[in-house]
Amino acid sequence: MGRSTSPLYPDLDDSADVAWQLQPGESVGAHAFTRMEEDVDKQRLLGGQPAYTTADPDTASLTSDLQHKQRYERLLRRAKSEDLSEVSGIGCLYQCGTDKLGRPVIVFIGKWFKFTEINLDKALLYLIYLLDPLVRGDYVILYFHTITDTINHPSLAWIRQVYDVLEYKYKKNLKAFYIVHPTLWTKIMTWWFTTFMAPQIKHKVHSVPGVEYLYDIIDPDQLEIPAYITEHDMTINGIRYYKPGSAAS
Repeated sequence: MGRSTSPLYPDLDDSADVAWQLQPGESVGAHAFTRMEEDVDKQRLLGGQPAYTTADPDTASLTSDLQHKQRYERLLRRAKSEDLSEVSGIGCLYQCGTDKLGRPVIVFIGKWFKFTEINLDKALLYLIYLLDPLVRGDYVILYFHTITDTINHPSLAWIRQVYDVLEYKYKKNLKAFYIVHPTLWTKIMTWWFTTFMAPQIKHKVHSVPGVEYLYDIIDPDQLEIPAYITEHDMTINGIRYYKPGSAAS
């Protein structure tokens, strides 16, 4: 399974058609978006910025939001139609029951995600395919960094690309992101990303040194994880080290 060398979303065109936004009886030529996009291509060829990006910040923001929404919807359609078995079969991302508040729990197994080998386009599509119906309400993510190596570490640039392409509901409805068995790499990456790229989710990210600390938020019978994680956890932490109320909230 080779790593994709194509762009993250190669088939996406930022100058997407916005005709579906027209109101009944309104002609294409008279619509605000048509006027707004007039001579955009010509300005780009000349090396300049489209007029609306400098003259009208509100219009530029609206256009950017619309293009972002259309880009995500294209990815969602692809995620529902393409064969993603080569990624789903890895088992590195799946739903694992619910937490004590009834919120779906998403598990990510770092050791099974081989960043340098996996098809990153399909990895993004599978993430969207799995999470889109779950993130319409509150949800929680558990990332197990247990016994990972450099081959499992995604680049900061790719993490940023994924974060930027996801819709606002992913950020808004994420209630907690737990990193289990953190290392210096996760601490540095987490600090950098939540400080400079996504400060709005900084308070939602927590590092915990052992599996049993998760039992404050999820019942053990709801937590399904590979045996190697439990075995490693017992090796470094022992058994029955959990004390109610000791986990980060």
